[in-house]
Amino acid sequence: MTKKDRYQIILDYFQQHIPEAETELLYDNPFQLLVAVILSAQCTDKRVNLTTPAIFEQFPNPEALSQASFETLFPLIRSISYPNNKTKHLIGMAQMLMNDFGGVVPMTVDELVKLPGVGRKTANVITSVIDQQPNMAVDTHVFRVSARLGLTRGAKTPLVAEKQLIKYIPSDLVHKAHHWLILHGRYTCLARNPKCEACGLQELCLYFKKT
Repeated sequence: MTKKDRYQIILDYFQQHIPEAETELLYDNPFQLLVAVILSAQCTDKRVNLTTPAIFEQFPNPEALSQASFETLFPLIRSISYPNNKTKHLIGMAQMLMNDFGGVVPMTVDELVKLPGVGRKTANVITSVIDQQPNMAVDTHVFRVSARLGLTRGAKTPLVAEKQLIKYIPSDLVHKAHHWLILHGRYTCLARNPKCEACGLQELCLYFKKT
């Protein structure tokens, strides 16, 4: 089986079984999604979704958040992982949005990564979800699932995995494929106890063949 065939079979499977894949983070606009994605680093989407309503109520836009104090914002995200750093990042992000981008979330990876708390993965999420740009955010789920399914080979870093995935996934499907891989990793292809018996991709899975 060629790599192209492998990709096609797997993408067809996801298109059939998860046709409307999208982020599980709750948001109403690009600013809210950016806040949510920054908070989601090493934290569950469920926890973030429980936390953001209070933040958005008190700080509904970049201007309001840019004027927040650490002491005001920190209690709202105390339950999130690494609350100290994320509090500083959110305030710094909002201040840069106001000072450098006119209060508008930019839609290029190069611009987004300039913002405090925003790395390549976060920038790829924002541009992919909001603008459907063909950018692949590689988190732990994407990294694990793509390797197990043989979509990536020998990828030691998220960036290497990203480049391999982008090479073979049609550009118009990249924004969906990101969510397909995440959801498959979150609910079926778990890190420690994958639900192989419930997976329709057993025949292609390198991990399943080994175990």
